[in-house]
Amino acid sequence: METFVELLKTHNLKVTQQRLEILRYVESHLTHPTADEIFQSLTKKYPSLSKTTIYNTLETLTNAGIIQRLTICPTEHRYDFNHDMHHHFICKQCGKIFDIHFTCPNVETIEKDILKDGHRIEEVHGYFRGKCKDCLNKEGVKNG
Repeated sequence: METFVELLKTHNLKVTQQRLEILRYVESHLTHPTADEIFQSLTKKYPSLSKTTIYNTLETLTNAGIIQRLTICPTEHRYDFNHDMHHHFICKQCGKIFDIHFTCPNVETIEKDILKDGHRIEEVHGYFRGKCKDCLNKEGVKNG
């Protein structure tokens, strides 16, 4: 938790128990949780925690650049603590979202063609959709 305390202080944000718990949750759940998932989990330990507090805290942490808001699915936002350049794989069957780390061939083009014109890129999003290995394995078992 000390790392999160320093992170909040570095971004000139007040250190609150709610912010610390939400940061801990997003950082430890690599599933890219939704606000509702965070709410459902944290209210077990903190019953007085409101959904509004979750949404406001996620907004504050996103605006400060501490976490990322992902709009992979048009009907919901997901949250990611990982700021390294990476892409995401979404399983169309079970809905799980995984980080994918690889060297993006477009980065060289971006550096050569776009940034030289004076633009600044602040976000890069790459999403791949398909079936995850767990779902494929389940299909294999079902199909013999």
